[in-house]
Formats: sequence, C-alpha cells, structure tokens
Amino acid sequence: MEERRRFARTSAAYRVELTNPAFGTLVGSTRDISDGGAQVVLDSELVPPVGTAVDVVFKKIVGPVNAQPVAMKVMHTHKNVVGLMFVGR
Repeated sequence: MEERRRFARTSAAYRVELTNPAFGTLVGSTRDISDGGAQVVLDSELVPPVGTAVDVVFKKIVGPVNAQPVAMKVMHTHKNVVGLMFVGR
C-alpha cells in the first residue's frame, strides 16, 4: 500500500478536548500527532461525523499545550477513534 501522508507521525499522549456546538465537548487522548493532524481515541462512544469542524485543545499534565483552541476537521472515524486534520494546512 502506498503511503499518502505528507507529514511524519510521532507517537504522543496528550489529553484532548474537542468542542463543537452540536455535541458540546468530547474528551480523549492522542495516539499520534503530526504537522497535519492527530489520531485521537475518545473516552466516549459518541463520535462526530466525518467532515465535522471542531475546536481542539491539547493538554499535558501541568496545563494546556495550546492556550487557544485550534481549528480541526474530522477526516475519518473507526469506533471511538477519530482522525483529525488541522484546518488551513
């Protein structure tokens, strides 16, 4: 299978908050992250549909990685795992 990713992925474990007015805030953690996006395992069974715009805050133990939410888009889902792409990249 041909690799289509433009950015190298790095294993990373950050807590993540995904927010959208339609469903509120969902919490999960990253499996990996790259300059193009992140793969997130959600703590709930509620999964936003592909194409949903979300505001995302990445957190570490002592506080947020990003003070302001970043715009991302749901690109794919599988069970409680979502693939997110940074918008504007």
